[in-house]
Amino acid sequence: MEWITAENVIAVVTALIGVLVSVAAVWIGRITPGKRLGYRVQLNTLLHKERDTQDGGVMTVRDGEVLGSASDGATLVLLRVENDGAVDITHGDYALDTGGHALRFTFGEGASAVDVLGVVATVPQGWDSLRDDLKHEPKLSRAGNALLVPRVALAPGQYYKLLVQLAGPATDAAIEAHGTIADGRILRNRSTTPDDESGRFGPVARTVTVVLTACVVALAAIIVREQTPPPIGCARGSLTVTGSTAFAPVAREVAEAYEKDCAGATVTVDADGSTAGVRDLAAAGAATGGKGSPAVIALSDGHGPAGHPRLREHMVAVSLFTVVAHDAVPVESLTLEQIRALYRGDVARWNRLEGPGLPADLPDLPVLLVSRDAGSGTREVFQRRVLGRNEPANSSRDCATVDDKEAKVVRCELDSTDQVLATVARLPGALGYAELGAGSAAQGLHGIALDGRGPVLDELGSSPYPYREIEYAYTWGDPPTDSLTASFLAYLTRGRGQDIVRARGHLPCATPKGLRVCGEE
Repeated sequence: MEWITAENVIAVVTALIGVLVSVAAVWIGRITPGKRLGYRVQLNTLLHKERDTQDGGVMTVRDGEVLGSASDGATLVLLRVENDGAVDITHGDYALDTGGHALRFTFGEGASAVDVLGVVATVPQGWDSLRDDLKHEPKLSRAGNALLVPRVALAPGQYYKLLVQLAGPATDAAIEAHGTIADGRILRNRSTTPDDESGRFGPVARTVTVVLTACVVALAAIIVREQTPPPIGCARGSLTVTGSTAFAPVAREVAEAYEKDCAGATVTVDADGSTAGVRDLAAAGAATGGKGSPAVIALSDGHGPAGHPRLREHMVAVSLFTVVAHDAVPVESLTLEQIRALYRGDVARWNRLEGPGLPADLPDLPVLLVSRDAGSGTREVFQRRVLGRNEPANSSRDCATVDDKEAKVVRCELDSTDQVLATVARLPGALGYAELGAGSAAQGLHGIALDGRGPVLDELGSSPYPYREIEYAYTWGDPPTDSLTASFLAYLTRGRGQDIVRARGHLPCATPKGLRVCGEE
């Protein structure tokens, strides 16, 4: 759990808060009805007769509409009716009363009821449709302590105002709206002055904005530094991966993925054989004089050579290998004894090979054994698990003709898996071996089953197929946890690299099945 640091925990918690607040805001928005008709009392003031005009206190307004007499105790109330939701309110959304009106505003009830003397509606310039709705039948009217309002279609943010004259005073709390909005509701909003505009942000929007701003500031304080740290689990620098040529294609693909995921890292794969890679690592470690761990990982098919106590061994995966032959050799399966007879030199030509399972028309072609050099882990596994002994001496430089006249068989040694596959595919009668993924992809040759069993990844643990081995990664001691060596090793054995390892035909040791199989090897 190397990523668990105070800074990382704060960053993750802060990000979660921001996400949760955003989700909550969306959820609230979804469960809150979309149609919201709001109203607010913007003015509620008494009128006095001595302040009225000379015509007996009668007040007139534009369009000739009359508010009524301003007798002592009369009150002016200014109501603002608005669509403060996010959805249009249409004529059809209102439920009408028996007189055809959509809304009813009452000013007190029972003994505290105050009669409505007059009313005037005002609409902002340019919203002619609202003015027309207020003039349609049944028009804006009054009945006792009630103000009756027709249907008015309102787009989000639109509003109209009602200036009401009452016969007496009424408290703001006594003023109530009655009506029904389909799929919505009628809400009383906070009162503002007559000239106030509706807020640009609702309460939920303001809360989300404040919380997300705080989260961004907190994350910026963590992330913005003189040098930005790499992503969690990543490290910067340069690393060399050496060793097994059979596992090199996997290592290169994992290295490319790591460099893509972890900016600032350079991973170079320079395979030169399992034994040579382990020895190179040991030499690099010794050269440090005990003052650090070199940025080198050596991969080995099976255990590396002994005699290097400072090296640490890490299981990566179970690798499958296969014996391959040129397509001119029509053999699909060989017994272990037939393989051993070929490598002892008992059979110089394919048509002389005997035993069960062979086709009757084996070609009259020379047996050409194409092998790896002595430092190859693939060869070491082949010798130990298939031959049960060392391969015979090298007898050919071109892999086609014998140089040692006393040799019983034509056998050559090459430096890499790719060279072996290319040579087997080129020479009729050639026989070699390679890592399964590489051998399966080559053209001009085919794999050969051993004792009737082929290399099948899903059968590992249940099949006795012998040509398999654990792939090991070696480091000089235990690399520092914050080093590129430790980071890449974790990526290869436990991280995203496992997907690449399996896709290439290997069983990662860190998987449940891999733990059992690797423990049995």
